[in-house]
Amino acid sequence: MVKEDMTDPICGMKGHIKAHGMYFCNVSCIKKYEKQEGMTKNLYDAKNAEIKTCCSTGNRPWYRERLYQSLILLGAIFVIHQLLMLNGIMALHGFWHAFYDYTLLIWWALLLGFIIGGIIDYLVPREYISKFFSSSRKRTIGWSVLLGFLMSACSHGILAIGIELYRKGASIPAVIAFLMASPWANLPVTVLLFSFFGLNAFLIILSAIVVAVITGLLYQLLDRKNFIEKSKHITHISSDFSARADMKKRLEGYRKDPDISRVFRGVLSGSWSLTKMVMWWILLGMVFASAANAFIAPEMFKAYMGPTLMGLLVTLAVATVIEICSEGSAPLSFEIYRQTGAIGNSFAFLMAGVATDYTEVGLIASNIGKRSALLLPLITVPQIVMLAWVFNAIL
Repeated sequence: MVKEDMTDPICGMKGHIKAHGMYFCNVSCIKKYEKQEGMTKNLYDAKNAEIKTCCSTGNRPWYRERLYQSLILLGAIFVIHQLLMLNGIMALHGFWHAFYDYTLLIWWALLLGFIIGGIIDYLVPREYISKFFSSSRKRTIGWSVLLGFLMSACSHGILAIGIELYRKGASIPAVIAFLMASPWANLPVTVLLFSFFGLNAFLIILSAIVVAVITGLLYQLLDRKNFIEKSKHITHISSDFSARADMKKRLEGYRKDPDISRVFRGVLSGSWSLTKMVMWWILLGMVFASAANAFIAPEMFKAYMGPTLMGLLVTLAVATVIEICSEGSAPLSFEIYRQTGAIGNSFAFLMAGVATDYTEVGLIASNIGKRSALLLPLITVPQIVMLAWVFNAIL
């Protein structure tokens, strides 16, 4: 018996609300899907009894949301810490000290990132992205990487968007380049990386873009040589559609009806949706990083994850095993850098976690093809290792 796919087509998380023959994790994602598909019957249409019923009874209570669960867990750890301190036990003091330092370091980056994400979510139409994904020209890879940079979901959400773009007619090389660029080069994470690494973030982001471009171009070559699957969803995009004309039309609409409150609510809704999607991953990453800072001796980091070839390989192996969303890995990668000074290892941890992630490889295999999935780590990992080794050698 084939297991029913419960992946939310919008954010990539596990869905629990059944609507339109699919599963969604929350009402916001259903709204986005309906808007994306141009549906006239929306979520609150009284005639659409199936969706109205499932959403009124199927929505999870707040305490089942992962963000709130993460906050409750953190609160419980804090209460335990306070109880231990009353008895003179300082076992968790180092953990909370590190967690506090991380919070001071990145709060502004998170706030700015979520605001930017909300703006992109509300004001950048998906039609623009789809238009530039179907061509087989080399410039398509550049557009894929650029537009991946503009996306604002975590790696799991980006994967869902990438698969959806593939189903709408995007070429396989364009989708692969998009997936490689967006987790580490997207705007919210860019801000987050600068808060951690300072100017060294330029190196990480630029290298992520280079890997994405090279990987996309190699996939185009393999596509021409018939070494990867042929897309079954390539469709002709009307030459009448002009992103520039559409943008002009939208701007004229905003001038005629400058409903600032509606825009504000839309941006706020997108920001909150993004916050619920990725914030718990960030908290998870901060917990891991704080625990590593408090309970793992610096000598252990330097011995096993230092700026050596063996340390690089160990970091690569750890990144492959750990399943954390991109935003959640950023704090842990910074902890590696802080303890070892190996910027190359941090870069390898960030990039390899995407290139070798079993969720990503598995979904590419099931939705696009096995050869396309298996080639992803074979093409990307050597690039990542080489760049990381060079960074460790010169920095």
